[in-house]
Amino acid sequence: MSTEAVAVSAVSEPQQHTPSAPAQAKTVEKVNLLGMSRPQMEKFFEDMGEKKFRAGQVMKWIHQFFVTDFAEMTNISGKLREKLEKICEIKAPEVVHKNYSKDGTRKWVFRVGDGEGSLVETVLIPAEHRSGLRRTLCISSQVGCALDCSFCSTGKQGFQRDLSQAEIIGQLWMANYSYMEEVPVLERERSVTNVVMMGMGEPLLNYDAVLNSMRTMLDDFAYGMSKRRVTLSTSGVVPKIDQMVKDIDVALAISLHAPNDELRNELVPINKKYPLEQLIAACQRYIAKDGNESSRKHVTIEYVMLDGVNDQPEHAQQMIKLLKNLPSKINLIPFNPFPHAPYGRSSRNRIISFQKTLSDAGFVCTIRQTRGDDIDAACGQLVGQVADRTRRAEQWKKKVAAQNEILRSQG
Repeated sequence: MSTEAVAVSAVSEPQQHTPSAPAQAKTVEKVNLLGMSRPQMEKFFEDMGEKKFRAGQVMKWIHQFFVTDFAEMTNISGKLREKLEKICEIKAPEVVHKNYSKDGTRKWVFRVGDGEGSLVETVLIPAEHRSGLRRTLCISSQVGCALDCSFCSTGKQGFQRDLSQAEIIGQLWMANYSYMEEVPVLERERSVTNVVMMGMGEPLLNYDAVLNSMRTMLDDFAYGMSKRRVTLSTSGVVPKIDQMVKDIDVALAISLHAPNDELRNELVPINKKYPLEQLIAACQRYIAKDGNESSRKHVTIEYVMLDGVNDQPEHAQQMIKLLKNLPSKINLIPFNPFPHAPYGRSSRNRIISFQKTLSDAGFVCTIRQTRGDDIDAACGQLVGQVADRTRRAEQWKKKVAAQNEILRSQG
């Protein structure tokens, strides 16, 4: 299989019009149960005149045994199964491409609407850990992104729309199902151990859908994940960080990427609205919430290393000053260049030197291992050929130029 994502045609078949034909009855759209949180599903069953405990039963079949056929839900009465079959469905987003890297990384491209722009990617990254094999899934929350961070290929698509709860949870469902397809239903297990909301889009700008999806991830009737194993990453939507304090207890990561406002305004434009002083204060409020110490002991700081831009010794010193009163772990990310990227990757020696400065100052500082390069799935490369308009345009120009060169040589 090619390691490049396949192009998806946006051309639809022409509609046929038969004036003499009688008008067809309108098809009633079924309710997709996949994305519902437990409170939402309990209300749905109560509105049907059923007991709300049915919601927990159905959720287990969907999220723990990965069943999409109501007939297989054997602890539910036949009458209710027939009723659900008529008005409901369990439908994950359509997979238009999948690929598995030699290092164990897996990538899926999902269609979430009509047209070639309605595509998102999801990446699963395996890693050995002292507690055993860890499978971390990087989930998208939007089609494209409106924040336009200058080093991120996703932002170059522009923003299309928010994902629904079913489209968000569907990514987790499909990743788990990929390990269980050939396993008998009652022997199936959940394989994904960690989730990071770090894919395409800014999750806090799709707040309600992301919040309810994370609640499903934590729910014992669904994925039963630990609070510490679900991480939301944000570029710094300060009011929504404060809202999270009231709504949910998960781990928080900040896409920082610059230690001062002047540079961060250039790299992460939302900083102009919510500058570093406000962002750091919001992080402090988040981890100070009483009774939530398990997942809020620290904030993870994500910092992409850009050659000659934010990787100098003075930047490391500014980081130390900025984060001195914020319990944090720092994750240095080697930049993954994309077509027309205005930056290059910092040298290995420069990254190690930057790490040492921070470690010597008492910070836990790691360097992210680059994974999935052979399938274009490494961090910052979530927009492959399928969705990256910039790359498609560049490849088309090269193709035309090559064809013109052939014609000139033949003339």
